[in-house]
Amino acid sequence: MLDTMASQWKAFQRFAENLMFNEAPKFIRQLQNPETVPRTVQQGIQQGIKLGLEVLAGSQVDRTPAITAGRPVSQHSVPTSHRARRLIYAPDLDGRADPGEIVWTWVVYEDDPTKGKDRPVLVVGRDQRTLLGLMLSSQEYHRNEPHWVGIGTGSWDYDGRASWVRLDRVLDVPEESIRREGAILAREQFEVVAARLRAEYSWS
Repeated sequence: MLDTMASQWKAFQRFAENLMFNEAPKFIRQLQNPETVPRTVQQGIQQGIKLGLEVLAGSQVDRTPAITAGRPVSQHSVPTSHRARRLIYAPDLDGRADPGEIVWTWVVYEDDPTKGKDRPVLVVGRDQRTLLGLMLSSQEYHRNEPHWVGIGTGSWDYDGRASWVRLDRVLDVPEESIRREGAILAREQFEVVAARLRAEYSWS
């Protein structure tokens, strides 16, 4: 077996040496004479150079994830008062999301429904197989925004960042869209959210 491996390694070395010392110089000489380089190769090289220059110049490339075809997503949201109901704190990590749990789902962007982000959502209710969820964010600027409330830190955020819950929009979350259970939100943190929903959005 060792003899076979040694033979394969020597063959690879010969291939690499031929590529480095024979074929590469030929290709470089061809590049120096554009008439000998096929047009498609020239175009590919030009595109590669252009892309490299754009990266070096710091051009922004849109890396926003697109929605995967066929994957259930959370794309519908309504004003929170339109889903007003009685709040019940009943978390139970049994594979079926309940109020008081934070789960992860793909949420589309409001300004571009063709794209979105996998993000945590606080479950606050249910309509059959559709969960009612409030979106979470770890962006610090939400601290002073009127329709957001802080819930502190928890295991739903692997980096240990503080989170805020958006109160003015409720997401309709298809239950089959949940990617993973995140955590159980502590009762006292849930009650902070519940108090705002009852006082400002007609929940009970």
